[in-house]
Amino acid sequence: MPRPLPFAVAAGLPGAYLGLADYAGLPAPELSPFLAAAVFGAAIVGAAFLLSWAAEAAEVEVSAGVALAFLALLAVLPEYAVDFVFTMRAGQTVAEQGHCAASGGTDPCALALANMTGANRVLVGIGWPLVVLLAAVVARRHPGRARKEPSVPAPGHVKLAEPMAIEVVFLAAATLYSLTLPLRSTLTMVDAAVLLTIFGLYAWRLAQAPVEEPDLTGTPAWVADRGRTARRWWLIGLFLVAAAIIVLTAEHFADAVVHSGERLNIDRFLLVQWAAPVASEAPELIVACLYAWRLRASQALGTLLSSKVNQWTLLVGTIPIVFAVSSASFHGLPLSEHQRYELLITAAQSMFAVSLLVNLRLSLWGSSALLALFAVQFATSILLSDAANRFVMLALSGLYLLGAVILFVVQHRSGRRLARAGLVAEWA
Repeated sequence: MPRPLPFAVAAGLPGAYLGLADYAGLPAPELSPFLAAAVFGAAIVGAAFLLSWAAEAAEVEVSAGVALAFLALLAVLPEYAVDFVFTMRAGQTVAEQGHCAASGGTDPCALALANMTGANRVLVGIGWPLVVLLAAVVARRHPGRARKEPSVPAPGHVKLAEPMAIEVVFLAAATLYSLTLPLRSTLTMVDAAVLLTIFGLYAWRLAQAPVEEPDLTGTPAWVADRGRTARRWWLIGLFLVAAAIIVLTAEHFADAVVHSGERLNIDRFLLVQWAAPVASEAPELIVACLYAWRLRASQALGTLLSSKVNQWTLLVGTIPIVFAVSSASFHGLPLSEHQRYELLITAAQSMFAVSLLVNLRLSLWGSSALLALFAVQFATSILLSDAANRFVMLALSGLYLLGAVILFVVQHRSGRRLARAGLVAEWA
C-alpha cells in the first residue's frame, strides 16, 4: 500500500471523530475556534487527497469528465452542507415569524444567499486564477514535463480537453437563466425546476463522453492496478471515506472559521460571505491545486469548472426546496434588494468566465482579469458602505457583461464550435 494513503486517512480521523461526536453526543474535548479550525481543516485536506486519488483512478472505469464531475460533486459537499444550514435556519425563522429578521447581517435569508453567492465568486475569482498561476509556475520550473503535457500549451495557459465543452455549454445555459434572478423578489420552486433540469441534462450529456486510458502514477496507479473487483471496492471505499469526512467536518470547519473571525471582531455577514465559503470550498481548491502541481492542468481547471456547474445548478436549484421544507410553505426564499445585487454580480462574473473559455482555454491575462475584478469587489465589500458597495457591484456587473459580450462577438466562430461540441458532438 502506498505510504501517503494511510497518512491521508489519519489526517481526517480526528476531525471526523469530533464531528461525529457532536452529532451523536459522544465524549469529545472542547477546542478553541482556532484549534478547531486547524483540526477540521486538516481533515478536509486529507479528504481532498483521497478524492483526487480516487477520481484519477476512476478514469479507468468511466470517462474523465464523469470522474471529475463526481469528484466535484463530492468536493462541493461542504458548500452544500453550510448553505443548507443557513437556508434551513432562514425557513425556520419565516415559519416562526412569518418573515425573515430585519435587514442586516443577522438576517438568516440574507446569510443563506450571501454564503452561496460568495462561494460562487470565490470559486471563479480565486480558484480559476490559482490553477493557471500554479500550472505556470510548475511549467516554468519543469519545462520538460510541460512539453509533454497537452493541457499546458504554453506557460500561463491551461487548455481544456475537448469533452469539457459540455461543462462550459451547460454553465453558459445556467448563467443565462441566473441573469433573470436579480429581477425577482423570491427564489422559487420554478427556479428550482429549471436549474435542476439543466443539471439533469448536463449529467445525461456527460455520461456520453468517451472513456480513455489515463496516464497514472503514485497512489492512483496503485489503486487502478488492482484487479477489477478489488479496484472498484477501493474506489467506492475511498470516495465514501472522503465524503464521510467532508460531511462530518464541513459545517464545523466553517463555524470554526466564522467564530475565529468573531474573536477578531470581524463582521459576521462578511465572515459568512467570504470566510465560510473559503473554508467550504477548501476541498475542491486543494484537489485542483494537486492536479495543477502535477501539471494535469486540464483536470485541475475541469474540477473547478464542474464544481461551478454543480453550484450554479444543483446547489442554487435545491435552495428553494430546502427553504420550502423548513418553512412549511411554497412562498420562496425572500430576496432583499442587496441580495439581488449580489446575485447580479455573481451571474455577471459567471458569464464573463464562460466567455473566457469559449476556445476551451484559460490564459494568464484572462485569469488575471478574474482575480483583479474579484479583488476589487472583495475589498469594496469590506471597506465601503452598503450604498457605495452596491454602486460598485452594479459597475462591476456592467464591466463583466460588457467584457463577455465583446469576447463572444470576437470569438463567435469558436462559440458555435463550442456549442456543437457541448451539445451534439461525439468523440471517438
